Amino acid sequence: MRDAEAFAQTLSNVGLTIVSGLALGIDSAAHRGGLAGIGSSIAVVGTGLDKVYPARNRDLAHRLAAEGLLLSEFPLGTAPLAANFPRRNRVISGLVQGCLIVEAALPSGSLITARQALEQGREVFAIPGSIHSPVSKGCHWLIKQGAKLVETAEDVLEEIGLASASAEMRQGEHTPPLQMQESAVLAAMSFAPVDVDTICERAGLTPDAASAILLKLELDGYVSRLPGGLLQRMR
Repeated sequence: MRDAEAFAQTLSNVGLTIVSGLALGIDSAAHRGGLAGIGSSIAVVGTGLDKVYPARNRDLAHRLAAEGLLLSEFPLGTAPLAANFPRRNRVISGLVQGCLIVEAALPSGSLITARQALEQGREVFAIPGSIHSPVSKGCHWLIKQGAKLVETAEDVLEEIGLASASAEMRQGEHTPPLQMQESAVLAAMSFAPVDVDTICERAGLTPDAASAILLKLELDGYVSRLPGGLLQRMR
């Protein structure tokens, strides 16, 4: 979800509109990222426009109606029927230049959207994940079939022919220089989630010292905090 929101916000900030399906999880994160940038976001829903599904996304749906767009091919009053959600995916893929799959199991509704995107002549991108994660299997399968492996939003921009926007992103990036202890903490972290105690043990630091360094690294964009007190190196 964090990756989906970050990709969406970066792409929105270069003027692209983010299209997704208003589902919980990655869809919602993508919409939030799109709304946070200048390009906004479109939600293609599988109900009538007078029905918000899932109900937990009511506030997000209202925000999309005010700042982006809600779109449906179904008449008012249409309830959330299971068959309508795979059907609306072809509208999502039809609206876009490229389809980014952030996570997908085998099988997955996301893979339906990816297949439809290919049939419609759209680009398909996939973010790789752990070889042990069942929700990465779909992405890995797509990559084997020829989908573009992407690690950054810049990869997406280059593939769809927005190299100038990609160059502007690089010019606008500022990476604060690392101090020796900050480098040591990053070296003690892998790109998998890890707890503070493990970082302290690997780096030979006290919890107080490690926490101060981790806060600085988080503010500079090197580290992200995850639920459950875990941290993850981002670059």
